[in-house]
Amino acid sequence: MPLLNLQDVPSTRLVAWLDTPGQGAKLMFRNVAIPAPISKGDVLVQLECTGVCHSDVHGIYGETPMTTHIPGHEGVGLIVKVGQDVPDRMLGSPVGMACPRQQNCGRDQEGTFSQFLVIPFESVFIIPEALSLEIAAPLLCAGITIFSAIRKTRLRAGNWLAIFGAGGGLGHIGLQIANAKGYRVIAIDVGISRRDACLTSGATEFFDAGGDVVDEIKRITGGYGTHGVIVAVGSQSAYSTGLQVVRNGGTVVCVGIPSKTYSLPVSPLSLIIKGITVIGTSVGTKTDMEELFGMAVAGTVRPVVEMFDFADVNVVLESLARHDIHGRAVLRLQ
Repeated sequence: MPLLNLQDVPSTRLVAWLDTPGQGAKLMFRNVAIPAPISKGDVLVQLECTGVCHSDVHGIYGETPMTTHIPGHEGVGLIVKVGQDVPDRMLGSPVGMACPRQQNCGRDQEGTFSQFLVIPFESVFIIPEALSLEIAAPLLCAGITIFSAIRKTRLRAGNWLAIFGAGGGLGHIGLQIANAKGYRVIAIDVGISRRDACLTSGATEFFDAGGDVVDEIKRITGGYGTHGVIVAVGSQSAYSTGLQVVRNGGTVVCVGIPSKTYSLPVSPLSLIIKGITVIGTSVGTKTDMEELFGMAVAGTVRPVVEMFDFADVNVVLESLARHDIHGRAVLRLQ
């Protein structure tokens, strides 16, 4: 149950603590102090659950920079304490986290693998009451990231969109969003189970990444290729293929994180001749989040969620690293 009375807020919180990032690193559980007093523009949130993302894996395992000891960035919970500049009526409000300006939650500031978190009030999203916290958690990262990626393709209803890694945590949400917007969506992933999941999520076509994806996509698009490509997986072959299937004047959006040493196999001359746009994206805007929440409340978008206990955080990280989790992993923190 939420702790809505100030006297009930404990002085410490349980966190999953990272000593040093590195391959095979393990998180350890510690009780650490809850910051007090909180600043006038901050709120204290009792986190009920948090999603676990592949970017968490990359940071914890030392593949991307990380300076905080507490990872995580998909936390949701209830406001249990407010600073003097925050209205008291916000107590008890269900909220999700957004990173403060110029900072990355769980990377260079304390993250959401914690039972309580202090964060600026301006950096929280109010979650609609009709939306469960378990469903809201993955929308705060995977959902808004793929929503923003789709928006940046600048497509219109009836246009072709290819999503690489379409059966994964971001991809399956992207299929639902793109389908709702009236795009013709080509899902690329591996295996029968991913094929079935993609078609259920709204894909118009599915092609196995192990097949001749370029020829198949060119065939069904009249030889032109797709108007947009989203690479939602860190596979080098996905990036290479994505650049081959986008049509002249199209857009390729980079989302999946490949090896640090990987460079896109494309020359400026090719970009000029084809007139294509290649951009990267990470998260999105407040307007994106509000629209996505609306789609979730309406039932248009519903992420596939696997729930785990907080104690299983290391098991979840290992499973994500092996790509063994279909959908999004969410930890119960209380």
